[in-house]
Amino acid sequence: MIRQLTIVGLGLLGGSVAKAARAQGLARTIVAVGRSATRLEAARADGSIDRATTDLRDGLRGADFVMLAAPVTAIEDMLETVWGAAPLDATLTDVGSAKAAIVRAAERLAAVRPIAFVGSHPMAGSEQSGYAVARADLFEGATVILTPTERSVPEASKRVTEFWEALGARVTVLEPEAHDRVVAAISHLPHLVAYALVESAARLCGPALELAARGFKDTTRIAASDPRVWREIFLQNRSALGDTLAVFRAALVELEDVIAANAGDALERKLTDIRSIRERLA
Repeated sequence: MIRQLTIVGLGLLGGSVAKAARAQGLARTIVAVGRSATRLEAARADGSIDRATTDLRDGLRGADFVMLAAPVTAIEDMLETVWGAAPLDATLTDVGSAKAAIVRAAERLAAVRPIAFVGSHPMAGSEQSGYAVARADLFEGATVILTPTERSVPEASKRVTEFWEALGARVTVLEPEAHDRVVAAISHLPHLVAYALVESAARLCGPALELAARGFKDTTRIAASDPRVWREIFLQNRSALGDTLAVFRAALVELEDVIAANAGDALERKLTDIRSIRERLA
C-alpha cells in the first residue's frame, strides 16, 4: 500500500494513473499537482484524487511514491525541484517517452541526494489529450518499459514494476539509450510520418482531401495528436529519430525504385515479406 501517491501532471496519462490507482486501491492518499486549479478540480470532484495543488513542493510533501506525468522537457526541467522537495524514502518514476536525458539528469541529482528513481514509459495513449479522456483501464494489457541503470536501486525497480503490474500492464526492461532507439522507430517515426502524410496529401489534393476514406483516416489518426506534446518528443529524441528517419528513407527509396522499374513480381515479393512481418505483431 502506497501511503501517498503524488502525480505531477494530470493529463491523459497522469489522470489515467490516478483513476486506475484509485480503482485498484493502491494508495491511501492520491495528490495531484498541476498548473491549473480549475483543471485539477474535475479529478477531485469525481473522487480520483484526494487533494490538488498547483505548488509542486506542497504536492510532494509526505509522498512515498511520485509519478512525473508532465511532458518530457517539463519533467527534466522540474527534476531539481522534485529532488529538493521529495522525501528521502520516496520512489520516483515518470512516463516520459524519451528517457536518456531524463535518466542522466536524475542520476546526477541522486549522486547528491540519494532518492530512488527508475524511469518508465507506458506504451499507451491516444491522439486525444487531457484529463477529460483519462480512463482507469488505459494500462490494461499495455506494455510499460522500465529503464533502470546499474545505479538504480533494485527495490525501487521492484516497486515501480509492481505498481504498473497492479494497473494491468506488462513490464519489460531496456537501457535508456536502447529505449530511445526503439521508440523512435515504433512510436516517434510513425507520428512524424503521419503528420507528413497529411501535409503531402493536402498539398496534392487540396479541398478533395475531404474525399479521404477510412484507410487514410486510420493511417493518419495519430496526426491529430497534440502538437505541443510531439514538438517536445521529436526534439528530445532528435538524435535517435534522425537515425530512424535515415533507415525509413532507404526503405521508401527501395519501394520507389521497384515501382519505377515496373517490376511487378519483385514488388509483390517485397510487399509479401513486409506483410509477413506485420502479421507477426499481436
